[in-house]
Amino acid sequence: MHCPFCRHPDSRVVDSRTTDDGTSIRRRRQCPDCSRRFTTVETCSLMVVKRSGVTEPFSRTKVINGVRKACQGRPVTEDALAQLGQRVEEAVRASGSAEVAAHEVGLAILGPLRELDLVAYLRFASVYRAFDSLEDFEAAIVELREQKTGHPATDDEDVADGGRQDGSGPGGTGQVPEPAGAAD
Repeated sequence: MHCPFCRHPDSRVVDSRTTDDGTSIRRRRQCPDCSRRFTTVETCSLMVVKRSGVTEPFSRTKVINGVRKACQGRPVTEDALAQLGQRVEEAVRASGSAEVAAHEVGLAILGPLRELDLVAYLRFASVYRAFDSLEDFEAAIVELREQKTGHPATDDEDVADGGRQDGSGPGGTGQVPEPAGAAD
């Protein structure tokens, strides 16, 4: 490590500590030539391999900006976006690899975004998964409903109240209502 003051090509480590979040190491160094002290911070680099084959450093800011577009007009706070960015970075780093495919970063975004906001999730998924028809949206919505209820959706589920068309679902009476005036 070159001294930032005199450009001497060597330095001695005086103290090392991990940062609060544990993702980097702070080192206090001293130059043997000019005896001045300086601090360095070491972090593990994480590279993202894009579809084109180009690699670039992982950027939490880039993840947050992409998700922010999907959350436009939704009740999502900046703090929630920052937490999502942190969760995505932790998930990607947990893979243990120094290089990760951009596709894997996208997959790491989908889970936390689904928990954050379903509409934003559908917006992001429609771009990420390249939806090109209404059927793609319908399949994603059906999948979300199945995950939410814990059972497969059926064709006769009523979208408005989650019940069934015959009234036997939640809030229904189990009977088909009679037309007006039929009770006379």
